[in-house]
Amino acid sequence: MNEQAEQRPVQGMARIVERNINALLQRHKQEEKQKTLEEKIADKVTRFTGSMLFVYIHLALFGIWILWNAGGIGLKPFDPSFVVLAMFASVEAIFLSTFVLISQNRMNAQADKRADLDLQVSLLTEHEVTRLITLITAMAKKMNLEEAYHPEIDELAKDVRPEKVMDTMEKHKKESQKEGTF
Repeated sequence: MNEQAEQRPVQGMARIVERNINALLQRHKQEEKQKTLEEKIADKVTRFTGSMLFVYIHLALFGIWILWNAGGIGLKPFDPSFVVLAMFASVEAIFLSTFVLISQNRMNAQADKRADLDLQVSLLTEHEVTRLITLITAMAKKMNLEEAYHPEIDELAKDVRPEKVMDTMEKHKKESQKEGTF
């Protein structure tokens, strides 16, 4: 990324937002480069099989197969009981589901990384906001502002312990499951 592009922000957008967008795009490119050959193949197969072209090809091939073997086009049937067609479709389904699972596993791993990053950013933001509340409350008290003594301020100024939040969430989830409401 050149420095001139960083100096000219998009109108109406803060430089930091543009920088973050560029950083995310660079990270995405880096992750694409790090994919193994198997992951690239699985992604391409999954992308193709999730397309309408794939559907149209199958409609045409299976349609011709069925018409041919049902005697609809006047040629000698080669699979009159459609056993070969069923076997072909079953084997194809096995491979396609495997390719989809490979792609989903990789995407889940990426989603987990992003969720961890989101959590870290949220925790940092929570810590920063708590510190700002403490600082502003101290300033408001020095200025003898009435809002500085609001009972909620002391509660907001406490650090949030993520492990306590997760423990409480798990406790409530277990209680809800026992009651059958979750």
